Amino acid sequence: MDFCSTVYTNSPEGTPRLQNPEDRVLVPFKEAVLRCLPKEGGLYVPESPVDLRPFFLHMGEETSYPELAAAVTSQLFGGDLNPLSASRIAESAFTFEPELVQLDETFSVLKLYKGPTGVFKDFGITFLAALLEELLQGEQAMVISAARGNTGASIAGAFKGRRGIITTLLYPDEPIEGLESSSYVPRGGNLIPIRVKGNLDDCQRLIGEVIRDRSFAERYRVSSANAINPGRLLPQSFYFLYSFIKLKKRISGELIFSIPSGNFGNLIAALYAWEFGMPVNGYIAAMNLNNPFGEFISGRLVPSRLEKPVIPTLSPALDVSRPSNHERLVAFYQSAPAVMRNMVFPESIDDAAMLQAMERAWKKYRIHLDPQGAVAFAAAERLAASRDFNGHIVVLATGHPAKYADTVFRASGKRLVLPEKLASLASPAEPVAEIEPDLEGLENAIAGCF
Repeated sequence: MDFCSTVYTNSPEGTPRLQNPEDRVLVPFKEAVLRCLPKEGGLYVPESPVDLRPFFLHMGEETSYPELAAAVTSQLFGGDLNPLSASRIAESAFTFEPELVQLDETFSVLKLYKGPTGVFKDFGITFLAALLEELLQGEQAMVISAARGNTGASIAGAFKGRRGIITTLLYPDEPIEGLESSSYVPRGGNLIPIRVKGNLDDCQRLIGEVIRDRSFAERYRVSSANAINPGRLLPQSFYFLYSFIKLKKRISGELIFSIPSGNFGNLIAALYAWEFGMPVNGYIAAMNLNNPFGEFISGRLVPSRLEKPVIPTLSPALDVSRPSNHERLVAFYQSAPAVMRNMVFPESIDDAAMLQAMERAWKKYRIHLDPQGAVAFAAAERLAASRDFNGHIVVLATGHPAKYADTVFRASGKRLVLPEKLASLASPAEPVAEIEPDLEGLENAIAGCF
């Protein structure tokens, strides 16, 4: 599979359009993963779809997640990975699996919080860590990533002990949690946590500057574990395929996925799964009041919506005004506008509707949902009730509900307790350095650790 960039410009009418698609440079998967960002700007996207139907349609409920991931990985990236390498990556990454719970004939919930830090990101991050180790074969590299909350712990844990890889985490100016100081580079480990005097956008901007600073990037062989890396984003498509093979003999009629949508990584991954050949009838882009791309998905491209301030809600992971995957959405719209208009259904859910959905899920099905999953459940209920629906909707639950114990208690009256492995992630940690949000400060902080 080759990749190309998503560089685009606005037309005189204000509509995003790709710049000279025929002139885009193609790169192999390995380069896209190791380099992360195209030289010409934008993000990497697959140049053309790969038909994976011969490799997953025969799979059934007995297929394990590592088995599916190995088969898909081998076919997607066959030029860079042979079947043995793909199997090593899948077995190394996935010591955990998604859990699909069928609630009734209409709804299922896909629990994506079974990984080490209780968030869906564990699936993409652990795959990327195993993938980079396999591609590098012991050669030195540095993975620089922006993080907040438990994302840093997820990245640090996934890359801990990976041969030849140093992990640098850039945190915004807020507390850092869940890191083991014994794993820091000055103490013999492979982790460099750095606090940046700024916000998460400053951290992400710095990563782009580092990767495009060719002298620095080549000296340290810089990559990233953020969603800008296609090696983290593409494996998120695997759990959509996994849901399909688990459900295909149990359901009839339409198959819909309801996806909590903030930065839109899961929606893009779901659209890739469709391109790979997964039989699916549509996707719900379930957003909170921020609704960053509702008009975009409907086919009404209004770039100015990207500049609106964030509205704080009870589903904080969806509090996004400028999705980090917006360029990939633009690229997908350009390649398949009819799909975006007729297959992706935007739905905006306010806090009151989210809490009511969380309460109904508990009372009717005895299942607790995180706020983001409850947004997706509320949106799924609306779609199922809005027309003569005769199908099945898979709701993505992207975080462990006990991480949001106060909100769950407010909705259901039930007090959840975090599992011990997740509770330990709340322990405070100190960075090795604190810097201004500029490239010189970052380079000096990294150099000072060696």
